[in-house]
Amino acid sequence: MRVVLAEDQALLRDGLIRLLTAYDMDVVAAVETGPDLLSALLTHRPDVAVVDVRLPPTFTNEGLTAAIEARSRIPGLPVLVLSQHVERLYARELLAEGRGGVGYLLKDRVSDVRRFVEAVRDVAGGGTAMDPEVIAQLLAGRRNRERTLERLTAREHEVLAVIAEGRTNAAVAARLGVTEKAVSKHINSIFTKLDLLPAEDDHRRVLAVLRYLDL
Repeated sequence: MRVVLAEDQALLRDGLIRLLTAYDMDVVAAVETGPDLLSALLTHRPDVAVVDVRLPPTFTNEGLTAAIEARSRIPGLPVLVLSQHVERLYARELLAEGRGGVGYLLKDRVSDVRRFVEAVRDVAGGGTAMDPEVIAQLLAGRRNRERTLERLTAREHEVLAVIAEGRTNAAVAARLGVTEKAVSKHINSIFTKLDLLPAEDDHRRVLAVLRYLDL
């Protein structure tokens, strides 16, 4: 079985290489950055990728985004996420594709070597391997979203639905038969109710749509 491994911590990366090799797996590439992961996956097309979420250069979600990008080019590429963090947005995107094996395990909850190896093999074979805590956090995120969206009025739901189509404020106003000023007022109310405070690095309009679409 051919494995691509992405882990930025040198000691853990070396330990995983030794572990997987001991169980007759061939680690064809062991990388530590998101760009290197994407390149390795596209080059080697392994039987399974074992991927950390947060990799250099920014230590945010490079591992998951690289894996998702690779799966878009290699449909069904098996991916097992092994991380300390649950990134709900990208985890849902990875799990929602419906093709190829997927798994998501938390590092600090993996205490049985044989079960970890079985998880790698299960994912490589097209199965799933999910930590219960990951599932719990994904479900909690869905419940929180539902409760948050319940704060919106019927008109605010309508406004957000049209925005989700990529429409401008003028187009939203024309569709709903209201003024642009009214649309702007509804949008500001939506931001407030969804707890989307002004921030230089965030596009609140996009974030609101992602909440609405449950992405």
